[in-house]
Amino acid sequence: MTYRLPTTVSERDDARAVGYLERYFGRPYTGAHFDEWPERAPDRFTADDLVAVSFLSVFVPPMAARELLLTAADRFADLLAAIGPDRDLVEEVDPVGPEWPAWRLYRAVRELGGVGPTIASKLLARKRPRLLPIYDSVVGQVTGSSEQWEPLRQLLRADGGTLHQHLVGLRHQAGVPAHVSPLRIYDVLTWMEGKDQAYRPQTREEQLGADLADPGTPED
Repeated sequence: MTYRLPTTVSERDDARAVGYLERYFGRPYTGAHFDEWPERAPDRFTADDLVAVSFLSVFVPPMAARELLLTAADRFADLLAAIGPDRDLVEEVDPVGPEWPAWRLYRAVRELGGVGPTIASKLLARKRPRLLPIYDSVVGQVTGSSEQWEPLRQLLRADGGTLHQHLVGLRHQAGVPAHVSPLRIYDVLTWMEGKDQAYRPQTREEQLGADLADPGTPED
C-alpha cells in the first residue's frame, strides 16, 4: 500500500501549512487542548489521559477505562515502560516491526472492548507524543494508508531527516509552542488538509466521538 504525504507537506506549501497551524492552535480547535493537558505519569495511564483524548473527539468506553486505570493498570504500565522514554520517531534506526514494544502496547489496548484503531492511536500518542503518530480515518484518507508508523519513520529519516526538520521549522513559523511534537504538527497538517477536502470520519468510534463532542466547536 502506497503512503502519500499530504500535499501541504510534499509540495512545501509553507504559507498554507502555517495557515493551517495558526487556525488550529489559534482559534483554538478543541484538539489544541490535547497538547496543553498536563502529563504527569508517562509510564501509567491515568484519568488525565482519558480527558486529554476526549479533546480529539474520542471517548474511551467505561470498561476499557476500568482496565487501563485499575484492573490491568500494572500490565499497561509494564508495556509503557518497555517502550522507553519519549523520543522523536526520526531517531528510530531500525524498522518498526510487530515486536517493537509500542506495537505490543497497541495490540493490548486494541484488545479492550470498544477500542478501535483511532482511540488506541490517540491514547498511545498521549503517552509518547514524539514517537507515536495519531491516526484516524481522515488521516488515512489523506495518506491513502492505514499503516502509519513504519512509512512515516522512513519518510522522516530520508535525506538526513529533512522532513523532520521541515516540521520543526513550520512549528516555529506558526508560533506553536515547542512542546508540541513534530509528529503532532504533521498530524494537524494532514487532518486539516483532509477537512478541507471534505473527508469525514468513517468509523463508528470516530462518528460517536464527533456526535458527543461540542457541535459548535471544531473537532480534533
